[in-house]
Amino acid sequence: MKISVDNVRCKGCGICIGVCPKKVFERSKKRNSYGSPMPEPARAGECIGCRLCEQMCPDAAINVEEEARAPERKQKKQDAEEE
Repeated sequence: MKISVDNVRCKGCGICIGVCPKKVFERSKKRNSYGSPMPEPARAGECIGCRLCEQMCPDAAINVEEEARAPERKQKKQDAEEE
């Protein structure tokens, strides 16, 4: 998954850190436009794509996207689903 945090919208409330079931986020040293420590997806590889962080963010500052798969991996998944 590709997870991005908008540093203009994010106010550093930390809700995303608390709601993530896989503990993907942690506070970073990077500051947002308000001067608060921003959350960062420190373990994005562990994201399960539940999008709780995206849904619970009061400022709509988080975006979760599936990363593009290589065509052969996508085809193998489709073949497995058909069986």
